[in-house]
Order: sequence, then C-alpha cells, then structure tokens
Amino acid sequence: MPPAARPRLAPCLSHQARSEYNPGRNGIDAAPEENVIVRDPIVAGQFYPDRPDRCRRQLDELFAEPRNLDEPGRKIIGGIVPHAGWAFSGSVAARVFQALAQTARPDVLVLFGGVHRYRGRQAAMFGSGRWETPLGPVEVDARLAERILGHTNLITDDPYAHESEHSIEVQVPFVKHLFPDARILPIMVPASDRAHEVGQAVARTLASYNYNAAVVGTTDLTHYGPSYGLVAHGVGPNGNAWAKVVNDQRFIDLVCRLRVTELVPEAVTHKNACSSGAAAATLGAALDLAAREALLLEHTTSGEILTRSTGQTPHDSVGYAGVIFLN
Repeated sequence: MPPAARPRLAPCLSHQARSEYNPGRNGIDAAPEENVIVRDPIVAGQFYPDRPDRCRRQLDELFAEPRNLDEPGRKIIGGIVPHAGWAFSGSVAARVFQALAQTARPDVLVLFGGVHRYRGRQAAMFGSGRWETPLGPVEVDARLAERILGHTNLITDDPYAHESEHSIEVQVPFVKHLFPDARILPIMVPASDRAHEVGQAVARTLASYNYNAAVVGTTDLTHYGPSYGLVAHGVGPNGNAWAKVVNDQRFIDLVCRLRVTELVPEAVTHKNACSSGAAAATLGAALDLAAREALLLEHTTSGEILTRSTGQTPHDSVGYAGVIFLN
C-alpha cells in the first residue's frame, strides 16, 4: 500500500520496522525489513499499573494467595474472566489464570474479547505483530492466525478494530506474567447468534495442527444502577443483590451447564453480560476441544468490593465471575 493510502494509525497502534536474521544458503545474511504492527496499551495507568515495578507488584499480590485446584489428572482448557480495572476484578481474573497455570503451559493463548465500541459484524482478529505491556511485549501468533482465517469466513483480520477496546488488553499482562514465552491471538467477538461458531472454527484449527493452546474469553456481568439505566429492582442494596443473585446467576448457570447457543440470547434479553459474544466463542471453542465441565471459581461485584472498602453501598454495581473449563 503506498504511503498516501495507508490508514491513519491511532496512538495505540504503530508500525515498526524489524530486521530478521535469515542466513542464505551460502551463509550470506539476508535482513529484509518488514512492517510490524504494534498495539500499545490504552488503559495502563487506569485499569492497571503502567510502571513495570508497580504492575509486577500488583500481579504478585493478586497471585499471593495460594489457590490449589483440587482436580487431579484433569486439564483446564480455558476459562472466562472479567475485564474491569484490576482493583475490582483483578482477583477474579487471577484465579482463572492461576488455575490454568497449574495444569497447563500453553504455547499460545487465544483471547476472545468483548466489543464495546467496534461496530463491525464479524469477529475481528489482531493477526500479526505484538502487544506491548508494562512487563514487555507479547508476540501475536501470526501463523495460527493465517490458519484460522483459512478455515472460516466468520473472522476478519482487522487490527484497527482493537485500537480503543480494553477487554483483551487487561488480560495480556497476566499472560506475560505467568506464561512469559507464550504467544497470543486476540479476537474480538460481537454478540451474534453465530458467536459460538467463531470459537468452534478456532478450535478446529487448534486441533487440526495439534497446538498446545488455551482459550480465554472475557465478559463482565450485569451493569446495574442509575448510571447504566437499569433500576427495575430499586437503587441500593436490594437492587444490587438482585443483580448478582438473580440476574448474574442466570448467565452463570447457562455457562456452567455448557448451554453455548443460549448465552447471547440470554444476555440480550436480560442484560446480564456485556460481552456475551466472547463468552459464547470461548465456550464453543472449549467444547470442541473436549471440555466436559465448567466450574465457577468466584463471583463478586463492584458494589460488594466498594462496600467492603468504604463501608457504603454504591448506587451502581457490576458483576464479575471467573469460570474454568475442564476436560
């Protein structure tokens, strides 16, 4: 593409020239330059620390409590995590990643993300390059991306769709911390009736090429309160309790019963998941990778966390759940 026609890059995306060492047949070095697309953090310093020492310290604190998974002989295929700021949902996400690390050392993690601003109808992949984190870069598995795109027309390679989406970004430092040599493949999945098929297409490719992989998707649960326009059960403790115990639980129960095709319709009807497409894709992939059971590790809300820290009940509350899928 000529320079004049190249799409304008937002601050979080940039192209960098990279030289790769490719010895020729006669030992002659070939070092062609190629454009590498880099996704820089957009919520570091807000949702999680932007300084390496502080980021590493907070991760150490999130993983400090030993949580051994009492499931001997079973492998965790993946899970669902929340994507709020770490002060609210970091401990829930950490439980899922910590459980995964106890049973697997994946070479690649497919990260299914939610859609908050992207308006495309297809799932959007970040198919090559790398994602920067305060702990250093994480490479995207470009070969896996090519293979998946060759297996399905449900996914498009569109790194620009990821420019202002935070749901995957807040997971990448967990990956870098626990699996420093692993690659990632970020895929944003809109809430559609074919979202689970996106995950199935990914799973077929992973199985066909015998990848040592894990699938992790993200969604927050009910957004309740005046700020979110949902106050059907009152403002304050009663409404927040209903959001967690009734509305969140409806969605969690479907996940734990492996009812993959019901997740998106449930969230559309009851507004109990902001990223149901990502959740459905993750469950669809996990089932096709031989998951037989889902376990809820933790379920809390921002309201409960704020009440514990301030002693006051907030008007608004968002639900967070951590679920793992086992073979």
